[in-house]
Amino acid sequence: MEKFYVEFIEENPKYIQLQMHIKKLIDKEEVEDGEKLPTIRALSKFLGVNNVTVVNAYKRLEIEGYAVQKMGSGTYAKRKLLGRCFRKEYNETFKKLSIEELRQSIDFSGESTSSSYFPVQDFKEILNEVLDRDGAEALMYQESLGYKGLRKEINKEFWSNELTLDDILIVSGAQQGIDIVAKSLINVNDNVIIERPTYNGAMMVFNWRRSNIFEIDMEEDGVSIEKLQEILKKNRIKCFYTMSYFQNPTGASYTIEKKKKILALAEKYDFYVLEDDYLSELIFDKNMEYKSFKSLDENNRVIYIKSFSKIFLPGIRIGYVITPRRFREIIQNSKIHTDISTSSLMQRALAMYIETGKWKSHIELLINEYKTRYCFMENYLREQLGDKVDFMSPGGGLNFFIKLKDSVKKDCKELFLRCRDRNVIITPGVMFFKNESEGIRYFRIGYSQTSIDKIKDGIDTIKDILEE
Repeated sequence: MEKFYVEFIEENPKYIQLQMHIKKLIDKEEVEDGEKLPTIRALSKFLGVNNVTVVNAYKRLEIEGYAVQKMGSGTYAKRKLLGRCFRKEYNETFKKLSIEELRQSIDFSGESTSSSYFPVQDFKEILNEVLDRDGAEALMYQESLGYKGLRKEINKEFWSNELTLDDILIVSGAQQGIDIVAKSLINVNDNVIIERPTYNGAMMVFNWRRSNIFEIDMEEDGVSIEKLQEILKKNRIKCFYTMSYFQNPTGASYTIEKKKKILALAEKYDFYVLEDDYLSELIFDKNMEYKSFKSLDENNRVIYIKSFSKIFLPGIRIGYVITPRRFREIIQNSKIHTDISTSSLMQRALAMYIETGKWKSHIELLINEYKTRYCFMENYLREQLGDKVDFMSPGGGLNFFIKLKDSVKKDCKELFLRCRDRNVIITPGVMFFKNESEGIRYFRIGYSQTSIDKIKDGIDTIKDILEE
């Protein structure tokens, strides 16, 4: 009975705290599959709560598939598909599907813009111009910071020449940027704060560094300042990893006011903000103003990471990092030790693409195309699934993060498997949580790889499965 003990806190209802505690026991195999749970009367007496608290906790466990009630016998634990097995199952889905099969499926899992919008002819002409201009030099290793011409264009186009070129380090995408920053700054048992839920790739990096990870729930305008302060008062934090616009997976964007408060806390408590500027180009809401953490930073507290891969083409694999000068050398050395240099030809081509104004035109095209899909998906979700799910409208980006209502008996793992059987690929919410059980009621769908007809068919399929 002792393992079922819960030290209740005031912020959350007791039945939810009890439900979450028992779920963790089941996930960690401290409660075995098929094991009988304590009787309602015995557990309520042991915890000092009324019977209704235990009844409601057991009901929620049953709804989420973590328990089975047998009439006249009691309630029994039911182990869900194990996290590692399910992650393998999810990843195997994409290994087994050929490119052609994936195209024929309704792919709601995309995190980057569609290759169908990539300006092949324009980029081909740019590549030829670069080769004609630079010859074999275009294929040689660049200086350690990256091609000077690209750093110059980044500074001019995105930072109004407010930086020095030495402030900008070219990397092979955001994932490498996160990796080299973590290698440079984070040691074993250093404390790191992340958003909950968050990008799985960043979680993997911080786990690999064997850091102590603190999570803060995302609100509609970023993490809770109160929760952040609670952690900062009790722990010495090294850095806070955040996706400032259209956070992956929730789609939430930080308000400027909240960014300023976080930056003030960074100065007060001596930690750094690792900003992953994700898809901020795709703002559809005219009332949303773009200002990154970095643009508001007055105390050199922000390490800024930006990738061109998500918005342009994943195969390009180019991004950049801006760091406080005190970390410049160690982060640059970490990059050199990782891969020496990012593709010289692609750096030069991207520089020319930006310089000629083609980049700006391409982004305008993407905004027009994806805003149409965004509005359709938003409206069709409300129309078809409004009684079954809850979601926030992010105002941009490429995804919607959806929560199943309590009345829905299925969870995201079962929904993923059933959808996959009908050639619809969604991303289950467990992929974005450190503790997978917390993501069991969520899933993410995106419109980057789908036409409006496919969006309609895919949502209709999800509706059918949820109604079965």
